[in-house]
Amino acid sequence: MTKEEVARKYLSFLEKGEVGCIVNLFTDNGVVESPLYGKQLSKDFYKILANDTNSSRLKYDGLFLEDKSNRISLLFDYHWKLKNGKEVKFKVVDIIELDSENQICKLTIIYDTVHTRKAIEELKTGH
Repeated sequence: MTKEEVARKYLSFLEKGEVGCIVNLFTDNGVVESPLYGKQLSKDFYKILANDTNSSRLKYDGLFLEDKSNRISLLFDYHWKLKNGKEVKFKVVDIIELDSENQICKLTIIYDTVHTRKAIEELKTGH
């Protein structure tokens, strides 16, 4: 798969909540760094995300390649409906670092958590 194909498959799998397919895009020790969930192995991160998620809708907004680099960045709008019915919408940048076989070794998620942090706290505490 090309870098672009990996990125597009990642978005498609993320929107559908296909945890196994997402994790298969990563190396065995691939990590995700998230502003809400911290740094975790990809298999752990996506299980937790799936447990908190009722549904997701993504609107692709751009793909950016770095010359002479194994990094690619995705820009998209994320409409996230949590298990408790709360909904949050935000713009996301995902920076994907790939190995020589185009498997994801690290994914860094960047977005403003002002609304999502409160929604997650309410989900976790039941308030």
